[in-house]
Amino acid sequence: MADDTLPRLTKADLVAALARGAKPKAAWRIGSEHEKFVFFREDNRPVPYEGRRGIGAILAAMQGFDWEPKYEAGNLVALRQNGASITLEPGGQLELSGAPLENLHETCREVNGHLAQVKAIGERFDVGFLGMGFHPTARLDEIPVMPKARYRIMRAYMPKRGRLGLDMMFRTCTVQVNLDFSDEADMRKKFRVGLALQPVATALFANSPFTEGRPNGFLSYRSHVWTDTDPDRTGLLDFVFEDGFGFERYVDYMLDVPMYFVERDGVMHDVAGQSFRDFLAGRLPGLPGAWPTMKDWEDHLTTAFPEVRLKTFLEMRGADGGPWARLCALPAFWVGLLYDASALDAAWDLVRNWTIAEMQELRQAVARTALETRFRDRKVRDIARDCLAIAEAGLRGRDRRNAAGETESVFLAPLHEMAGGGPTLAEEMLAAWHGRWRGDVSRVFEDYLY
Repeated sequence: MADDTLPRLTKADLVAALARGAKPKAAWRIGSEHEKFVFFREDNRPVPYEGRRGIGAILAAMQGFDWEPKYEAGNLVALRQNGASITLEPGGQLELSGAPLENLHETCREVNGHLAQVKAIGERFDVGFLGMGFHPTARLDEIPVMPKARYRIMRAYMPKRGRLGLDMMFRTCTVQVNLDFSDEADMRKKFRVGLALQPVATALFANSPFTEGRPNGFLSYRSHVWTDTDPDRTGLLDFVFEDGFGFERYVDYMLDVPMYFVERDGVMHDVAGQSFRDFLAGRLPGLPGAWPTMKDWEDHLTTAFPEVRLKTFLEMRGADGGPWARLCALPAFWVGLLYDASALDAAWDLVRNWTIAEMQELRQAVARTALETRFRDRKVRDIARDCLAIAEAGLRGRDRRNAAGETESVFLAPLHEMAGGGPTLAEEMLAAWHGRWRGDVSRVFEDYLY
């Protein structure tokens, strides 16, 4: 395993790798991601990997749209095209990781193009695609397992660290956005605003009120699942709000996040629970004598799941997956808040005196009551209105227009409707369950089909 011809990484190298993500404002880009459940139209069952209508066959058919395949152990597990990728989550959830694009009009065109492609494949295979935060009907033992080695390792390790880790892997979907920073100070400010306001995004995008065919008592059950997944690698990250926080402090955090795997020559080695600090010193028990590469560090960065995650960009991770229009609204929310200097200042002013305890309590509470959650002397709905006003101004300030002359703020419309008094998607679905669905959650697969 040892390769003495390669220079050995130091902690300073890991810090520098994060710092290299800094970009001038003109080079900032937007990377959107969203996951969706895949189901057989005739009975709503999750689609397994195998079979003529399976996930593997769907990915193979997607190559007809000029996607390049990626294989693992002979299985087609991902597709790539022009900086974007289509990948598999553990339970067969299909994820689009979009290319880094300059504005939200481009981002939304990318999303629309992708959904048009999967709908075309869906019609050919008689499968459907659903955007929700948590699978509304399937039991955990009914979810198929995808043939990826890292998921096998995670599947064995997750139950050791939390009650709901397997639910997170196999029964949740999210929508998120990846955003750039100009330097360490800009990263720090965006990280803090992102963490503080993540519960507001959770509330606005709450869309997981059912478990195994019944209401579960939550509006964002996906958010609740993350509170009992693995305390070593999830949550609010209190230290981000400490004086002096920067790239080095995040590296220290990641060095203490237990590892899952190390990949060598196409083989995934199970080192779950072991220390990257030991790896950095050449003392990893699972791979005696091996030293980490930068690829190992990049892989390890993907195994922490806080509400905001730092790589060479920042990932906003607090929202449930949802219908078509919401896939453009989530990046609009965060770009509006974080990519305009005046908007970022206003967002920081909104949260700068919130305490860690208040933020932790808010994160827990919005999973149940979303926009109706009380915070100090207000509701989250009121805070959401403030955030949307800031985001609206930020997007107008960016002044990126489409062919019709509209700014990116057009994508905030569904969020304005909710913040102004309308129901969340979860509440909308619960009203249907109590009313026209007559207690039949399976109706969601038709009413909210992509």
